[in-house]
Amino acid sequence: MTTQPLLDYFENYLPLIEEEKADVEAYFKERRVKRRQFILQEGDICKHNTFVVEGCFRMYMVDEKGKEHNLQFAVENWWIGDIGSFHSEEPSKLYIEALENSVILQIKKEDQLRLFVDHPKFNRIFRVFTENALVGAQRRILQNISSTAEERYLDFLNRYPHFFNRISNVQIASYLGVTPEFLSTIRKKIAKS
Repeated sequence: MTTQPLLDYFENYLPLIEEEKADVEAYFKERRVKRRQFILQEGDICKHNTFVVEGCFRMYMVDEKGKEHNLQFAVENWWIGDIGSFHSEEPSKLYIEALENSVILQIKKEDQLRLFVDHPKFNRIFRVFTENALVGAQRRILQNISSTAEERYLDFLNRYPHFFNRISNVQIASYLGVTPEFLSTIRKKIAKS
């Protein structure tokens, strides 16, 4: 199993002892996911917290008109999941789809809680990355209500340059809340300047 990237991820926060590493290897299960395969669909309960070892995912919702709205992308060393459904055990309103053939490590809620109890260090680590995710969500909300589409696009380019060869312009436009045609207009304007 390929838990080394996850162990390295945790070690960036706090060093792990052998017992902690062994429990990570015991609780996290490897899964291979094909491009266009879902690891969560609307109506399902999100039963896993997911760490991306290889590949790329998107999390999105579909509105009543059938339009998709991308909420998050995740690549190597990122986490993805419907946090609300995971914690409340209520059906999700979201989809999580692989954009590439991928390898992930997943932990069930009860195993994650056991990890927190047996090794409080993981509780601290997960709290930090949950806080980081909240900061990112607040930044995105503020940006959506106070920035132009061009500013949002430039910020996306700056923050996530590694996404551009992996995510289509249609997906990026959905994430930014604009049409693909409008994104194309923005890109042409930026290219000219």
